[in-house]
Amino acid sequence: LRSCSPGRARSTNASRRAFLVARFGDIYSQDRFDAERILRTYISDMEMVQRIIYTAAVESFRAAKMAYRQFKMRVRKTLSIGHSGPESLEDAVLDYIVHHEDLYDVQASVNEVIRSMNINPKISFPPEFDFVVISSFIRELCRVAFSMQTLTPPLDTAFGMDGELFSETKYHRSVDSDYTAALVAYHVWPALMENDVAIVKGEAVTKR
Repeated sequence: LRSCSPGRARSTNASRRAFLVARFGDIYSQDRFDAERILRTYISDMEMVQRIIYTAAVESFRAAKMAYRQFKMRVRKTLSIGHSGPESLEDAVLDYIVHHEDLYDVQASVNEVIRSMNINPKISFPPEFDFVVISSFIRELCRVAFSMQTLTPPLDTAFGMDGELFSETKYHRSVDSDYTAALVAYHVWPALMENDVAIVKGEAVTKR
C-alpha cells in the first residue's frame, strides 16, 4: 500500500464536497423518480412507494458508513506498519481511501440495504416482490454516501421519524401536504446534514 501525495484528501475537500452535494441533489431530482416508476409497477400505494425510497436512502447511508469504518480500520492497520510521514497517519489513511474508493465493496452494502429493508416493519410489499429491482438506485446512494465519509467534516442524513415536529430548516413540504399541520406523517427524502446543520433540505408530508 502506498499513500498518495501528502494532504491530497484535504486539498480536494471543497471540490469533492461540492460534487457530492450536487450528486445527492441529482439523485433526489432524477434517480429517485426512476426508482419510483419501477416501484409503481409492483406497488400501487404511492405513499408506500415513497416510504420505500426514503428507507432505501437512509439504509444506504447506514450501510455505507459501516463499510467505511471497516475499510478505514483495515487501511490504518496496514499503513501504520511502515508509516513515517511526512503527513500524519490519519492524513495518509484518508489520502489512500480517497485515491482507492474503487476498492469499496459497494455490492456488499447493496445486499445489506436490501436485507434491512426486507425486515423493516414500516414498509410493506407483495410477497413476490424483490428490492433488487431498485439495486442500481441503492448502489448509487451507497457510493455517494461512502464518498461523503471521506469529507472533513463528513456528511450524513438527518434522523427522521413519523409524527415528529415538522422542521422548516430540514424539510420542504410535499405538494400533497396539509400546510397547516405541524407534524410529519412520513418522509419522502432525507435532509443532508453537516455538523448537525441541514445543507440540503429533505422532503416530508405533513397531515393532521
